[in-house]
Amino acid sequence: MRALLRWFVAVVLVGHGLIHLLGAAKGFGWAEVAALTEPIEPAIGVVWLTAAIVVVATGVLLAARNRMWWVAGAAGVVISQTAILTSWSDARTGSLANILLLAALGYAFLSHGPTSYRAEYRRRVQAALSESPPRAGVALTEADLAHLPGLVAEHVRRSGAVGQPRVTALRANIHGRIRASATSRWMTYTGEQVNTFGPAPSRLFWMDATMFGLPVDVLHVFVGRTATMRVKLCSVLRMVNAAGPEMDRAETVTLFNDLCILAPAALIDAPIVWHTLDDSHVRGVFTHGAQTVTADLTFRDGDLVDFISDDRMSTAADGSTLTPQTWSTPLSDYRSFGTRRLATRGEGRWHPTAPQDEFVYLEYNLDTITYTLSATAGGASARVSGP
Repeated sequence: MRALLRWFVAVVLVGHGLIHLLGAAKGFGWAEVAALTEPIEPAIGVVWLTAAIVVVATGVLLAARNRMWWVAGAAGVVISQTAILTSWSDARTGSLANILLLAALGYAFLSHGPTSYRAEYRRRVQAALSESPPRAGVALTEADLAHLPGLVAEHVRRSGAVGQPRVTALRANIHGRIRASATSRWMTYTGEQVNTFGPAPSRLFWMDATMFGLPVDVLHVFVGRTATMRVKLCSVLRMVNAAGPEMDRAETVTLFNDLCILAPAALIDAPIVWHTLDDSHVRGVFTHGAQTVTADLTFRDGDLVDFISDDRMSTAADGSTLTPQTWSTPLSDYRSFGTRRLATRGEGRWHPTAPQDEFVYLEYNLDTITYTLSATAGGASARVSGP
């Protein structure tokens, strides 16, 4: 739907720009234009011609998804409306196209401008990655796995972490579907997240979703000991603004989950107390700040296949009420990403009291992952990424 809207606006703008050539033709005497009854001087013809060029360029750049389209659009709407005002009785209808262009420019500012969630995400990522945790660049060895339960150590080993520098941060790109309840419609999304590890870990997650063809912006911020989740429809209407101790606890579980799934190498230094339950299950107790959360990890043939916790909160329909509920993330389809091996498919499942009410609310596919590895105290880095 969003692609169709983009193409609709682009086509309207190209057509709108081409119509401006009529004013240029009359101003320069290239042709008689019966639709324009008012005289147009050559100097004003230049304005009409400039408007034509700039507005057509705006439409082409928008269709091509070039980020500079808004620069041309801002200039185009001013020049176009100036030309229209010089022949108002003949050309005033063209103002409707300029109103459409203004609306598109307004949305572009709200969704990508300095006050947008996107801009905040980029600023916070830059700040988080500017800090280098200690022991960066030190290669992980078999000896570093000695304190881990056998199942966890094998998971770290199979991830390809041994012999590689410790992970200090990661950037992952994912896509999938999400819904609010078992009966809600699925929303498609793409997402990017950046995690940093060390004494003060952080988790930043940006999601670009689509609901009923309309864009939904989602921003998770977990920096220091506090977490927030905010959601806006069309970058304007706030739908969710979750914060507080319950949110901090929920995001602590998610941070633990990220460690196990996306950064097994970072488990060796994480503040986790492990308890082996049986031949295929291990319990981890993870502490971050004032929050201590527990999860049971299930392994099969050396791979982590599920992560279950009772400490994560389910968000109610009002976007502010959080309720404790069992949460799990089954995993599958392990593949290699450069030197690393990770699960590329997963689900998020809620487990209400009644077993029959269990449902999948999230499906995700890991597209790319990049580990930022600080090789020296000065912060030089190497990157490992996947297809």
